[in-house]
Amino acid sequence: MKDIKIESTLTVFDNLDELPQDVFHLMEKAIVARQKAYAPYSKFSVGAAILLDNDQIVTGNNQENASYPSGLCAERTAIYYAGAQFPDVKILKMALTAGSRIQQTITPIPPCGACRQAIAEYEVKQESPIEIYFMGETGKVVKSNSLANLLPLVFDKSML
Repeated sequence: MKDIKIESTLTVFDNLDELPQDVFHLMEKAIVARQKAYAPYSKFSVGAAILLDNDQIVTGNNQENASYPSGLCAERTAIYYAGAQFPDVKILKMALTAGSRIQQTITPIPPCGACRQAIAEYEVKQESPIEIYFMGETGKVVKSNSLANLLPLVFDKSML
């Protein structure tokens, strides 16, 4: 028997102003997307913005449904749209922001497990990492250089 140690390295920015200009712009797009989210049940809105290597920016937000499993998270809304509209274009960066209409959200909110798996599919498909930046409504922004930092033991096509 042996132990395996898994480590992740994340970068934390104190606020939006510390971000590189291109990421600041991407996060602004995610904030606008978050403000358009359809979240009447959870009152928890999420926005995503994706920068593609053709310089296109694709956004998405969470879309809820009275039949809860029928809704879709912002990350998957955006990444599936990018995959449908630009199937052979690499995803370079993803900016995420989440906030509650009940209380202020200052803690950086990472993608949920299902979204991590969806992002992993695209990272494996394109054979290059996707930078992921995530935050609450305000405050700190966390950067991961790759989805692998957030989901280190990824389930992918090699296992099928």
